[in-house]
Amino acid sequence: MRRDSEGSGELRVDFDFRPLHDPIASLRDLRALVVIPLMSTSDGNKSLKCDHGLRRRVIVQSLLVEVFQGRLRAGQHLVTQELADRFGVSPTPIREALVALEGIGIVDLLPNRGAVIRRVTMEEVGEICQVRRVLECEATRSACGWIAPADLRSLSGALKELLAKAIAPGPGFLDEAGAVDSRLHDLIASSCRNSFLAHELGRLKILFRAFRDVTYARDGSRFSSGRFEAEAHEHLAIVEALLAEDRKASVRAMSRHIRMSVENWSRTLPDVNDAGPATVTATPAKPRSKRGA
Repeated sequence: MRRDSEGSGELRVDFDFRPLHDPIASLRDLRALVVIPLMSTSDGNKSLKCDHGLRRRVIVQSLLVEVFQGRLRAGQHLVTQELADRFGVSPTPIREALVALEGIGIVDLLPNRGAVIRRVTMEEVGEICQVRRVLECEATRSACGWIAPADLRSLSGALKELLAKAIAPGPGFLDEAGAVDSRLHDLIASSCRNSFLAHELGRLKILFRAFRDVTYARDGSRFSSGRFEAEAHEHLAIVEALLAEDRKASVRAMSRHIRMSVENWSRTLPDVNDAGPATVTATPAKPRSKRGA
């Protein structure tokens, strides 16, 4: 395991923390969360059958999916009691979920008006993607050399198995693919030796799993476009670079993976406010030059 920073001429702050014990283990894959079984109540409604913290995350991610599917629109009010009745829970996890959604910029909590879905521009989504790309690349750089080779070899094997299954995918294939995707990103975050970085990645993960869930659900786009195979090879490139403890190669592989994922979302995600495909980029557009500047 190496601890040295590479002499790239760049100024880097590399906190020498011991590897964290999976700081975001409580954040599960979105697709696994939204299929948690419902339990009938005495009045015939359905309730989420899970603990309080998990219940809150299910609600957050379910609402996010509805936003990106266009079922919840900008300006729409979210009434706490109506949501509580719908999910079969008390108002408390609903309020907590709305606070979490405010924290990632999806709702505004307004005095005397409650929660309102805010208008999220695709420019903002692009900026969020840019932030995620920066954070994922830094986490990958910091985690390189700190991840157990056995864990990486296990991931490599799982990815190769998925590629073999993709020839004729059966029921549950997308759930399995999503779990392996989460496993790789979580392993990197939990090994980056920076609890604040891991926390921010965990927070953004909720949002990006919603992107992924909507993309998965849109008319089999992952398979018609061949995106799944490309994504699996991108993951393998990251894993192989980490196994070789090659920081530069692992960061390049992660950067490319995020960029390609964003391009795929841009083709498949509906605009969160308007009809039609979204236009998302992980790299901000260059400002126009000003005359006389």
